[in-house]
Amino acid sequence: MTKNSFSNRLLDWFDQHGRKDLPWQQHISPYRVWVSEIMLQQTQVSTVIPYYQRFMARFPNVSDLADAPSDEVLSLWTGLGYYARARNLHKAAQIIINDFAGNFPGTVDDIQSLPGIGRSTAGAIFSIACGGRAAILDGNVKRVLSRHGAVTGWPGQKSVEQTLWAMAETYTPEQRVADYTQAIMDLGATLCSRSRPQCEICPVSADCQALALGQQSDFPGKKPRKQIPVRQTTMLIIENPQGEILLQQRPGSGIWGGLWCLPELEVDASIEDFLTRQLNSSGRIQPWAQLRHTFSHFHLDIHPIHIKLNREPGCVMEGESQLWYNGQPQQKIGLAAPVKKLLNAAVQTDLLTEAQI
Repeated sequence: MTKNSFSNRLLDWFDQHGRKDLPWQQHISPYRVWVSEIMLQQTQVSTVIPYYQRFMARFPNVSDLADAPSDEVLSLWTGLGYYARARNLHKAAQIIINDFAGNFPGTVDDIQSLPGIGRSTAGAIFSIACGGRAAILDGNVKRVLSRHGAVTGWPGQKSVEQTLWAMAETYTPEQRVADYTQAIMDLGATLCSRSRPQCEICPVSADCQALALGQQSDFPGKKPRKQIPVRQTTMLIIENPQGEILLQQRPGSGIWGGLWCLPELEVDASIEDFLTRQLNSSGRIQPWAQLRHTFSHFHLDIHPIHIKLNREPGCVMEGESQLWYNGQPQQKIGLAAPVKKLLNAAVQTDLLTEAQI
């Protein structure tokens, strides 16, 4: 099989069956493609679409994004996860304004120099939006190529990744690179899916080695399993007499960097002492059911405790960036996903309480 045979069959399939109506495929520009590619990292298309539409409505160009407060950027990312993507997107926009005179970089190397952009993302932006030739190797493409060549091993291993990159470079055509890039991503997202691949209608199945072996489910190789550790934390849902809830902003880096979260109680610390020391107040204390939030590398078991203060706090907590959250639209802040769940639960609890009075 020649590389032209692979790419030609894929392009013929794309012309008839490829996705061409996604929001970022309309009015294509490097900025629009870049935002979509960052959002699509480890996130499904159906999840991304509404986030992308809201994000682009608010930040239609790189200048608008660069000038925006980080809180507003994170607020539009709330619920999408992997928040470092949003922080890097914001930082990269500012670099484009300051170092590239507001023009999106026009080479793969310059694109890849921006925060949050790796080799595959840079290749996708360059090929789709800039008209250049560059290979890509995202998760969908890894699956297609691993199966087609029966490449053994987990793609996260350096040697396996190098083999797949060599295949990706070989099969990327000289012409219609933008269509080919979208085509191979579409193939992995639709027909060559993780489970129950539709090999009978795949355009490149005739020489797929995994299919010939009857071992499609064995490729790509699985990541070596290891036990995911579990961490514990206690989050305080502190509500003042006006129904506002105390939030603190986390440091710019690390887990939930830059997002607004609920205060966390140190292990073995007394809630009453915390309220007296930090807020010079007291209140009704009610533990809630445990909530588990799973990150890529650990589980976090959250023990929420709802505290309804019986009087206005007499002081503010020292050394913290904080606010009293009332849920109004003008409070455009980024919230960690489990914090948003707990805030919504607090609102429902208040509504139930009011209904019972």
